[in-house]
Amino acid sequence: MNAVTGLAPRSELTIRGILIGVVITVVFTAANVYAGLKAGLTFSTSIPAAVISMALLKAVRDATIQENNIVQTVASAAGTLSSIIFVLPGLVMIGWWTGFPFWTSFGICVTGGILGVMYTIPLRRALVTDSDLPYPEGVACAEVLKVGAGGSAEKLGNIPVETRAHADSPPQAAEGGGAGVRAVITGAVASAIFYVIVQTRVFASDVASYFRIGERGATSGFDFSLSFMLFGVGHLVGLWVGVAMGVGALIGWAWAVPHFTALHPAAGAAADVAQDAWSHYVRFVGAGTIGVAAIYTLAKLVKPVIAGLAGALRASRARSAGTLASMPRTEHDMPIGMVGLISLLCLIPVAFLLWSFSRTSGLGDHTWLLTIGGVLFVVILSFVVSAVCGYMAGLIGSSNSPLSGIGILVVIIAALLLVLGVQAATEVGAGKALVAFALFITAIVFAVASIANNNLQDLKTGQLVDATPEKQQWALVIGVIAGAIVIPPVLNLLQQAYGFNGAPGADPARALPAPQAGLISALAQGVIQHNIDWSLIGIGALIGVAVIIVDEILRRVPGKTSLPPLAVGLGIYLPTSTTLMVVVGAIIGAIFDRRAERGRNPEGTKQLGVLLASGLIVGESLLAVIVAALVAFADQLGFKNPKEPLALVGDGFATPALILGGIVFAAIVIVTYLWAARRGRAPA
Repeated sequence: MNAVTGLAPRSELTIRGILIGVVITVVFTAANVYAGLKAGLTFSTSIPAAVISMALLKAVRDATIQENNIVQTVASAAGTLSSIIFVLPGLVMIGWWTGFPFWTSFGICVTGGILGVMYTIPLRRALVTDSDLPYPEGVACAEVLKVGAGGSAEKLGNIPVETRAHADSPPQAAEGGGAGVRAVITGAVASAIFYVIVQTRVFASDVASYFRIGERGATSGFDFSLSFMLFGVGHLVGLWVGVAMGVGALIGWAWAVPHFTALHPAAGAAADVAQDAWSHYVRFVGAGTIGVAAIYTLAKLVKPVIAGLAGALRASRARSAGTLASMPRTEHDMPIGMVGLISLLCLIPVAFLLWSFSRTSGLGDHTWLLTIGGVLFVVILSFVVSAVCGYMAGLIGSSNSPLSGIGILVVIIAALLLVLGVQAATEVGAGKALVAFALFITAIVFAVASIANNNLQDLKTGQLVDATPEKQQWALVIGVIAGAIVIPPVLNLLQQAYGFNGAPGADPARALPAPQAGLISALAQGVIQHNIDWSLIGIGALIGVAVIIVDEILRRVPGKTSLPPLAVGLGIYLPTSTTLMVVVGAIIGAIFDRRAERGRNPEGTKQLGVLLASGLIVGESLLAVIVAALVAFADQLGFKNPKEPLALVGDGFATPALILGGIVFAAIVIVTYLWAARRGRAPA
């Protein structure tokens, strides 16, 4: 036992945990790559990985909650790295690549990913330890791990008393009588069964309506996705983040979509016209709002980031002086000197990748400028996007954080710098090479962003289960390497089997849409070919400034009222199929918590609500992995409908499916939340 901390050694970063995490990585990364290319959405793999890990390690006597945490850390790092598919396929879509060369693609993923890990280490104190950000998926994952550990000292791995109190409290609700376990299982089973029935099409997947307004051709609509995962995320992010996203959705769909559809009348179904306007105009307005909000957020983070760096340096000095054991385990980060060394070592292959790409792209006369300037671009932009993505993930969750919005901003900046610094000195036909270089360097920065988007979520989970940050950070590096090995062959397989929409030679009937990659490559071409509409981004920026002013005023009013600018930007940028159910979940969660305040055990009841919401996320996340795998291998498994392998009914059942799905969804919410409220008030 440690004489200073009074804690016995425990299993944490183990070979078996790493191996389990790597195996899960292969499955989840492949599923995420396919889901992202097909639907434009990826999912957080933390919670499914934690559940699978607990099932596998349940019979092992010395397994601890911290070891399970390492498994989900490895798997989630690799799973989130799959977001690179929002940029990398653009090189195929513009006809620059015909496939994904393994070592080049691996190099982009592994160097960017490891840099993402390194950048999040000093940010951990600023954005996790000393922050009140909700981290919905990180908190949910921690609650799942605690409930799975059953509250036993052995499985909890010697969590200190003050942390154990959080893990076990309140005894009346979370642990007493197994109510916490039942809350997670109830939520998971309900959301999983509902998700499966949705895949059969017996229940509708969403409640949507699009319509014309007036005589000028203005169009709008809404889309409530019947997703318990999004509902659970809404509960966890809290009321004001949900309200801010709702405000953003109103700006986008009550003003922007009708405005742009009236300005640019088009024939066709109302849904197609509205979605086209949102895709071509409103998303860029949202990107402008996110950009201004990101700069504002970054400015507010300067002080805590500096404090975080100072804390990292103090830990490094304590390590050198041999007094690290006197510091809490949760302060044991990777040594700051090691962070700096690994970061520098990563920049060597980054420089080689940029040098090699510029030499082989016909831009050889500018090799040194592109290489040196590119490395500086990666260093600076990567740190900026790490802070912004970490903040956004803490605010709204990794799965719902608009990574593609960050990709839009990065590719615009990269393309503008190429126009200003290189284009005038190149030959007339070098435009395609400049577009390719802009996408290439954006892919590196995007790999950093994707990891930062998730890693702080993992470190929040670690904080809540008393994990050692340094061990978790090494697990993140291992996860990045595993994901970087898996992603290129999976991309090659899908490119050969289906192709990408808009790529040379792709069959439109089979091609994967890859919507973000198409949008980002179109932006790079637009900037370099001088035909992008800057007014849209400018409008979004003005909206961002206005929201910042409103937020600052609200924060000075007594109470906890706020209007987070990034959340408003998210509401504009993301489709209503994502935002509206998050808003509903946030409102229902706030009502549940307010009613809990009037009961005899308010904190216990609220805890059960968190566990129930966590279960809702768990169930759908696990089934999403399984269904994604069925879709990916539907042809080989002999399904008659590869796109919807579980479908039992056709379009003719749409109206009954809508009624049934809506009624059952509402009924599940009412029944499960009433149960949680009653159980929370029950005496121990």
